[in-house]
Amino acid sequence: MSIPPRVVDTSAWIEWLTGSASGKRLGKQFPDKLQCIVPTIVQLELSKWLVREVGEEQADQVIAYTQKCTVVPLDTTIALLAADLHREYKLATADAIVYATAQHHGAELLTCDSHFEKLPAVVFFPKTA
Repeated sequence: MSIPPRVVDTSAWIEWLTGSASGKRLGKQFPDKLQCIVPTIVQLELSKWLVREVGEEQADQVIAYTQKCTVVPLDTTIALLAADLHREYKLATADAIVYATAQHHGAELLTCDSHFEKLPAVVFFPKTA
């Protein structure tokens, strides 16, 4: 079974990296590097979290891994789509950019954030306590 192209949201990366119960379940849903799309805003959020939680060296390793995926910078097309999605779904700016990146690339969004749960083309794994 091949996993389709997916944008992995920061929440899913964090759950996977920490090995939480949710992270273990969603790990099977992680796309391989060729199918993994990483918005640069996810790199920013992930780097901030990693440096704070595990240190700069491990942060560098994870960001280096993301660079082997398809990295997508914020451009005008995605920004304008994000603005539309922000209005339509009441998403925060960073979330709208992540979702717009997935939509623009015809990819699913893999996430643990509940505000994405009911949106189209979302693979949602709730965080477990």
